[in-house]
Amino acid sequence: MAKLKSAITPEDKSGKQYHIGLRPGQVPRYVLLPGDPGRVPLIAKYWDEAREVAHHREYLTYVGRYKGVEIAAMSTGIGGPAAAIAVEELLRVGADTFIRVGTTGALRKEIKIGDAIISVAAIRYDGTSKIYVDPEYPAVASYDVVLALIEAAEELGVRYHVGITASSDSFYVGQGRPGFKGYLPESWRGIEKKLAELNVLNFEMEAATIFTLANIYGARAGAICAAIANRATNEFVIGAGVEDVVKVANEAVKILHEWDEIREKTGKRYLSLSLLLKYWRK
Repeated sequence: MAKLKSAITPEDKSGKQYHIGLRPGQVPRYVLLPGDPGRVPLIAKYWDEAREVAHHREYLTYVGRYKGVEIAAMSTGIGGPAAAIAVEELLRVGADTFIRVGTTGALRKEIKIGDAIISVAAIRYDGTSKIYVDPEYPAVASYDVVLALIEAAEELGVRYHVGITASSDSFYVGQGRPGFKGYLPESWRGIEKKLAELNVLNFEMEAATIFTLANIYGARAGAICAAIANRATNEFVIGAGVEDVVKVANEAVKILHEWDEIREKTGKRYLSLSLLLKYWRK
């Protein structure tokens, strides 16, 4: 039996977090967040080196190096509640940049099975983010994380789309799928078609929570998901495009690290294309 600091601060004397099982200093600033624990070793297989550092409940964590950059991957499990615990406790142990690496259901016909979807913002159909802040508060990705994901996808030749995501705590009714015995409240019937008309690209379950918490706490977050399903064409192919989004997310961390080094050297808090070009020309 291990005694923690208190019921309000569920960590031990070393700072080891109750849920994720990590202490300060065990993870770098950049953390990839797949939902599925099985995707963590898939992410890590592209690293120069990797090792497991913690595994408690749904939270499996590897740390290592990708092209010389310190990196971590930790599974969050399914949905906003578990993702919020992951972000809360990772911030406490020193991480500050998060990229969700997931799977998703596309809502528009032009998105092919296996395509990558990079989120710039998320509709907050989740319940967790509403506990943190009023519904009017936007769930937006960090602009530099979005740009790094786009650059990585371009470099790797991965087909991608950029736009707004919808996040729901419910895989079935909350995404317009009939529940058991066909149960589907009127308010959720045809939601996938309504969102497609609004140019929303996809449905998933964690991005809104991750974006909201990152913005509240002054951290950075983004998301890239593989379209394994398409609600407009009624297709579902397990695993389609997953390796592509894994490769893009890893490469985006390397790019972010390079940009962060430029920030440190130039004293700039924000970067733009013109500032990057000026730096590289010197």
